[in-house]
Amino acid sequence: MGRFFSDVVEQALRDIYYDVTTGRGRESLRQLEQASAAGDGDASCILARCFCGYQYTWSGHGFPEDDNRAEQLMHKSVEQGSAIGVLVALRSGELKPGLRAKMPFSSLQEAFDIVLDKAEQGDPFCQYTVGNAYFWWDFLEIQGKDRNSFPNQQAFKAYLRENISKCEGWFWKAFRGGMYHAGNNLNRYYEQGDEDIIPAQPEKAKGIWKIGAERGYPVHQYVYAKELDKAGLKDEALQWHRKAAENGELDSWFYVGLASEKGEIVPMDCSYAAQCYEKGLAVSSVGCFNRLGGLYFDGKGVPRNYEKGIALLTKAYETGSTWGYDYFGRAYFHGWGVEKNYVKAREFLEKITWTNTEGYYMLGVIYGQGLGVPEDIKKGVEYLQKAGDRQDAKEELKKYKKTLFGKWVRR
Repeated sequence: MGRFFSDVVEQALRDIYYDVTTGRGRESLRQLEQASAAGDGDASCILARCFCGYQYTWSGHGFPEDDNRAEQLMHKSVEQGSAIGVLVALRSGELKPGLRAKMPFSSLQEAFDIVLDKAEQGDPFCQYTVGNAYFWWDFLEIQGKDRNSFPNQQAFKAYLRENISKCEGWFWKAFRGGMYHAGNNLNRYYEQGDEDIIPAQPEKAKGIWKIGAERGYPVHQYVYAKELDKAGLKDEALQWHRKAAENGELDSWFYVGLASEKGEIVPMDCSYAAQCYEKGLAVSSVGCFNRLGGLYFDGKGVPRNYEKGIALLTKAYETGSTWGYDYFGRAYFHGWGVEKNYVKAREFLEKITWTNTEGYYMLGVIYGQGLGVPEDIKKGVEYLQKAGDRQDAKEELKKYKKTLFGKWVRR
């Protein structure tokens, strides 16, 4: 047996939480399933969390989300006598009276004390669980107290302040022990405080992401990189994005790829950028769909493929992204990768909110020649003039002239 839990559970905690870069998350998931089936309630608890999404386990493990199975496992964990299962079920709102009656503990306090003992002995997951009990006010139900347990509101608030503040120390212990989730809660605790009971202390939040990044937590390497980028430290930001990406935080591949595509921080290499974006598609990165689609459309770093480019750009567009309007406009105007359609081309081009001289040229042609819209030479000329020094726009303008009465007509 392990020091705090079974060997299987302790190995799973290491692979799923404390050192996510081992690459053994899936194997630990399989081991947990076997241990749960054999009656290990702690295994059932950790397994349940694995099916609850990125807020409970690192998305890099690629665990499937299954709320129904997570709920079943959480109930099973309580019935199998897991103390952490009881506290996690309480935190997730699953510990209803019917399930509570099935737990083999005389009270919530008994289950809490078991977890607290393991936390005091040094288990990071238990330290995090204890911290959550204080952070989310679960201590009220655990201790069986409410506002009516105190003579006045002042006494009640003092009680709340005393208990809520205990989360800070437990989260720091868990954070340093490998639970990056504890760092997330610490940041929230410092940045937001808690109602009018715990004041915000944003100055204490500074450095949390750096600590997590240096401890090797891929999520925090990603967040810290974005923090550095916002501060203008782009070289250092790129280094951390590269570390995060290589450690499995696939969202960072977008930033690594973008740096290579733009060539401002590192030498331009669109071929490598395309490889980075391709890796980011695994997490449905909108930015990667857009930029890789653009590379295929323009034939930069990869063979030009309008169909593939539009397919990738469409994936991003379906999420609400506006970045590809320019590409869709060109595609429908010229019939590149899609059937030529001036109505759709105009719809996309008129949605562009940034200066786009090629877009102005195409709109000038559409209105000036009445392609898919009633002919409006005046409007067409205005767009062509906005296109500036583009040679194609200048040639198109030669087709029109202004009469003595100031009306634009075809020559």
